[in-house]
Amino acid sequence: MKQAFMTLPWWLRWIAIPAIALVVFGSLLVTVITWVVGLLFRILIFAALVAILIYVVRKVTSSSSSGGGW
Repeated sequence: MKQAFMTLPWWLRWIAIPAIALVVFGSLLVTVITWVVGLLFRILIFAALVAILIYVVRKVTSSSSSGGGW
């Protein structure tokens, strides 16, 4: 099999076969990439919301424990 593949012209090995693979598996690749980017975006949103929550809790607890708060 390897010998048969190596006897093919260079343009077939490096251009035609990868192009066929992209046509066949392109939608799968796009689906996986979209899922990963969506997951990373959700993780980023989660981290930002947790950071905001921690900031607000520290502000409220520091102002109420200083005695001059509400």
